[in-house]
Amino acid sequence: MGTKAKKKSIVKNLKKASAQFSASKDDSPDFVPLEGGPARKIPKIEERESKATVLYIGRIPHGFYENEMEGFFKQFGTIKRLRIARNRKTGKSKHFGFIEFESPEVAKVVSECMHNFLLFEHLLQVYLVPPERVQPNLWKGVTHRYKPLDWVKIERKHHDKERTMEEHKKLVERIMKRDQRRRKRIEASGIDYDCPEIVGSNQPTSKKIRFDAE
Repeated sequence: MGTKAKKKSIVKNLKKASAQFSASKDDSPDFVPLEGGPARKIPKIEERESKATVLYIGRIPHGFYENEMEGFFKQFGTIKRLRIARNRKTGKSKHFGFIEFESPEVAKVVSECMHNFLLFEHLLQVYLVPPERVQPNLWKGVTHRYKPLDWVKIERKHHDKERTMEEHKKLVERIMKRDQRRRKRIEASGIDYDCPEIVGSNQPTSKKIRFDAE
């Protein structure tokens, strides 16, 4: 047998041995149970393609609201809906929200790129929300953008409204009760102070018109 034939047979035997070794390695068990019994293999979990298009975004900084978020995240892909959780009374941001993309691939890329992204000294927390966990009322009011309330105007209107005599009397009684409690606290603390009277607490009596009998 020549040298070339010997080399061919050696290469053939090496390939055969490596194939047998890889096959035996694949068939070999992964662990032995502590409670005893035969060795077992870890079951392989097939990775399913993610169909999630909704992202949860937490730790949203102050000033990074709907318009700013839409302008920033649309660089990744088309945005279908976007919502920031806000306080119902004050309208202030709760610093978390949700954003939905048209493509699941884009949503996955955003979750991988923007998680722990430093923005205005805040580390954004971005997670994919599985479709089965998306609640029906998640996008409630998404079409209505927040309009700040003028609380000064509301309080002024409440303060300046016209009151009946009964409403005015109740208002004065509440003020007088608060004043009495304040006076008692001052006396209990040992402070000798003459509190001034509240102007308008005493209502003037209505004038009676006397008619002379004919």
